Amino acid sequence: MKFEVGDKVVVIQTNEEGEVIDIINNKMVMIDVRGVKFPAYVDQLDFPYFKRFTEKKLFPPKKEKKFVDDVPREKKKITQRVVDGVWITFIPVTVNDEFGDDIVTELKVHLVNRTEQGYKFTYKLTYFGNTDFELVNQIHAFEDFYLHDVPFENLNDSPVFWFEFSLATPDKNKAEYFEASVKLKPKQVFNRIEEVRQKGEATFSYKLFEEYPPRPYEDKPAGLDLSGLSKAGFKIYDASKVRQHLEPAKQELDLHIEKLTPAWESMSNLEILSLQLKTFEKYFDLAIAHHQPWLIVIHGVGSGKLRDEIHEVLRLRKEVKSFANRYHPAYGYGATEIYFQY
Repeated sequence: MKFEVGDKVVVIQTNEEGEVIDIINNKMVMIDVRGVKFPAYVDQLDFPYFKRFTEKKLFPPKKEKKFVDDVPREKKKITQRVVDGVWITFIPVTVNDEFGDDIVTELKVHLVNRTEQGYKFTYKLTYFGNTDFELVNQIHAFEDFYLHDVPFENLNDSPVFWFEFSLATPDKNKAEYFEASVKLKPKQVFNRIEEVRQKGEATFSYKLFEEYPPRPYEDKPAGLDLSGLSKAGFKIYDASKVRQHLEPAKQELDLHIEKLTPAWESMSNLEILSLQLKTFEKYFDLAIAHHQPWLIVIHGVGSGKLRDEIHEVLRLRKEVKSFANRYHPAYGYGATEIYFQY
């Protein structure tokens, strides 16, 4: 390795000086340039001594007398930060195998905040719905936050990188929390790694959100007169009694298509799946609205497509305490039990 931790370096392309703070592999290091940390290839860096030597003058220029009127006004340097959202960034870590090929062994995962707000966040990495890593912390504006390393071979286990964000400084006009997730597939990652190699870059990223969302509803203004709506024929309900006007919830929901529509034989597979998911979402929301403690969804065995789509929704919903697709005497493995938390 050409460099060690603590070495002073210069970025060849920009001529900026920095310091090596971490060794990623034999081709990449993490450097710090005026407080900004980013990975760089070794061949993009050099020692700064030659630069400093060439900048030194053997004979310093002769100082000329200056008068007050000749002194130019100081120009204030303005540096503009790019504001383009919150990202999850992956740094592929490579090693040389016995054939001289570069093999990716792991991914370094970073949360990058390129907005002017700070956020509290909860982060989970799950495989097949089971949590493998969890972290609760805070990220400041324009900060790069290292999360952890993920073995590259684990990409075959359907990893989901899930986040829940809330504002570090609460704002009554903004949402109380915001959920975002990224699900990686091996082929997708291979393609991204090839792209960054061809471009000579060190990372690939996915945007979690561009702007933190506003509050999804507004409180009713005090003294709002709804009598006009009532006279026009609209039903006006007391919000505290809204549940009694909702459609009844179900504790057992059968999604077999013949239970949902008599015209199922003329439907395509995509239309069948869409109707099943729409029905599931409807009764899932009704179960929550009625504060139901649990719900059993009968999806059948089949190819597992409907089950997987339902499980993907459940992993991202805050109201779900747990869910399981285990053997049941009445349904075999064709049903998922969902338990809620309020």
